[in-house]
Amino acid sequence: MDPVKDTEFVIDDGRIEALEEFLSPESLYQDLIKRVKKYHPSDDISNIERAFKLADSAHKGQVRKSGEPYIIHPLYVSIILADLELDKETIVAGLLHDVVEDTILTKEEIASLFGDEVALLVDGVTKLQHFTIEGSHTGNSEDKDKIEIQAENLRKMFLAMAKDIRVIMIKLADRLHNMRTLSHMPPEKQQRIARETLDIYSPIADRLGISKIKVELDDLSLKYLHPDVYADLKRQIAVRKNEREQYIQGIVNEVSAHIKNAGIEAKIDGRVKHFFSIYKKMVNQNKSIDQIYDLFAVRIIVDSVRDCYAALGIIHEIYKPLPGRFKDYIAMPKSNMYQSLHTTLIGSSGQPFEIQIRTYEMHKAAEFGIAAHWKYKEASDGKRPQVQEEEKLAWLRQILEWQNDMSDNKEFMSLLKSDLDLFSDNVFCFTPTGDVKNLPAGSTPIDFAYSVHSAVGNKMVGARVNGQLVNIDYVINNGDRVEIITSQNSKGPSRDWLNIVKSTQARNKISQWFRQELKEENIVRGKDLMIDFCKSKGITIADIAKPEYKEAVQRKYGFHDWDAVCAAVGHGGVKEGQVVNKLLELYNADHKRTMTNEEALEEINANAVKPHKPHTKTSGIIVEGMDDLSVRFSKCCSPVPGDEIVGFITRGRGISIHRSDCVNLASLPEHDRVRIIEAEWQHQESTSGKFPAEIRIYATNRNGLLADISRVLTENNIGIISLSTRTNKQEMVTMVTSFEIESKEELTRIVDKIRSVPSVVDIERTRG
Repeated sequence: MDPVKDTEFVIDDGRIEALEEFLSPESLYQDLIKRVKKYHPSDDISNIERAFKLADSAHKGQVRKSGEPYIIHPLYVSIILADLELDKETIVAGLLHDVVEDTILTKEEIASLFGDEVALLVDGVTKLQHFTIEGSHTGNSEDKDKIEIQAENLRKMFLAMAKDIRVIMIKLADRLHNMRTLSHMPPEKQQRIARETLDIYSPIADRLGISKIKVELDDLSLKYLHPDVYADLKRQIAVRKNEREQYIQGIVNEVSAHIKNAGIEAKIDGRVKHFFSIYKKMVNQNKSIDQIYDLFAVRIIVDSVRDCYAALGIIHEIYKPLPGRFKDYIAMPKSNMYQSLHTTLIGSSGQPFEIQIRTYEMHKAAEFGIAAHWKYKEASDGKRPQVQEEEKLAWLRQILEWQNDMSDNKEFMSLLKSDLDLFSDNVFCFTPTGDVKNLPAGSTPIDFAYSVHSAVGNKMVGARVNGQLVNIDYVINNGDRVEIITSQNSKGPSRDWLNIVKSTQARNKISQWFRQELKEENIVRGKDLMIDFCKSKGITIADIAKPEYKEAVQRKYGFHDWDAVCAAVGHGGVKEGQVVNKLLELYNADHKRTMTNEEALEEINANAVKPHKPHTKTSGIIVEGMDDLSVRFSKCCSPVPGDEIVGFITRGRGISIHRSDCVNLASLPEHDRVRIIEAEWQHQESTSGKFPAEIRIYATNRNGLLADISRVLTENNIGIISLSTRTNKQEMVTMVTSFEIESKEELTRIVDKIRSVPSVVDIERTRG
């Protein structure tokens, strides 16, 4: 094959830099074999060689967006997996991960050639190939199902992970190489893939403890999501690169001398933290790069845990530690089993820096995470040892429990993103028997109770902390010893608890209890609410509640059956108007009204009573066939210049102007529909002025959401008429706001800006 231009990525001070080289698939393959042989005791590479030849042949003639042969991609994926020191089966699956998707090869053929284990891995990755959702969030009917589609794909991903965790490792390697070569994609796709990487893949890499992949995914995501920020950070760090390197080297030399004098064998190096880590600290702490305390980090790697604490004592003798900036992740590991000592100190020049102290084993676990356990080791019985630290997958078991418990995809997505949030601080506390519990900062005894077991939380009546009775909204501190008081006479959790708890797990289990306990009641209440809504709008519910329409509504809102929809309406998760309007929309699409000849003649005769001449009012509206009638704008749908409009002849109040998609008009009885007449905007100055418009915003709840949305309106000189919000038990906010604008174009522009506000999920105009 001809040599191709490819890009190799290296880390310089934690930064990703690209080095252009010309590499052929054969040279990449030889590089892969070298890396495998560095850690694998067996010299038998026959399966890897056969997999390479098969993939090379299967992908013959296929090229990537960059123009290079497609085989380059699976080769790089396998090299990433080899850098994680994974077993040969995973390397083979990495080479073959696209052949079932993109070629004529089948899973059965792979199984016959390489065994069932490789076939299972390839099949698992193949099923995740369509995980990425094409298209931008434009608010049209297809995009409204985006959350449901993404939730279903995530469910598939976690089920694949449960079968064999190596499936997601291959997928992470696949995503990493795609991110490294993202420059060949159009900007819109770069942004979408980078956002998905930051929201889903990077948190999963972190939960698996694979910082080697996680930090690179973070930095590459920042590069494409905020290119200006990335470039500015790179520039600021490069400005004083020599000075920085001298400063860090001085600390390393000083620390090395003291550690050596104490008789401790250690490897010591220094670095500047990764771009994304710096960026998050700047955003979260609202500080400039010069104000970030732990911009610099020195890492000390020693042989034993005893040496870790001995080195810590020496460091604290040399430098003054910053109060409150010491964290012992050895005694209390992170949820992904990360272990290290962290302390922030003041250097001789007054510049703060961080020191991390860990053993070689801890360092490898931090870099490779759960992948470290797949390094091939010959056991006495010839079998590969199983992974011992199942704690690393406890969060995965929790997610699988959620999947079984939840019928609502939107709630599942909300809980999942909250659970994968990497940037929330944790608090460590103890059970009465001394077990450590890791909870989100701000957690209460209720959170603690549900972390022990759902039955403990449901029967909780009180709590003791450090032997003293406390209120249930007591905020747990690091080191607290918490004891939960339960009673079999308890009637279960209170709805008020949902406003107190901080952990996703507790909120989910409380909501689940109420759904199960009150399900029948909520179903009946939901059905009654929809019937009452139909009566108020003159809609016959029997006409619109057809099975095919119900199924469409279930898919739209992510429910598994109609009872779940009714229950959601009953407990306030979904508004009855939303469900009925969707049913009505589907019904009207199948039952478009056709006017009879007699009705057409009657309308013509009625309009022929007076001369046909356009009538212009100061409102800027032209109504055909009518004269000397007052024109007013309907408040139910708030039409603005640019909307398609119609007029409706009222009794005694002239003509009301409605949007053509107004729900109130769509639900008019047949005998009133003849009073609908044509109307249009007059393209003159008479259409200028302010017009009220109303939108409904759906978002996930967070502090500052209302302020951010209000700021968008204020900064664009939009006068707010009214604004109301409602938050359901799943922390989903529905916000209805009306304001004055001049045209539909201005409304579209404002909606686009609000849509870009973090946490906003969807926006729609009210239609009556």
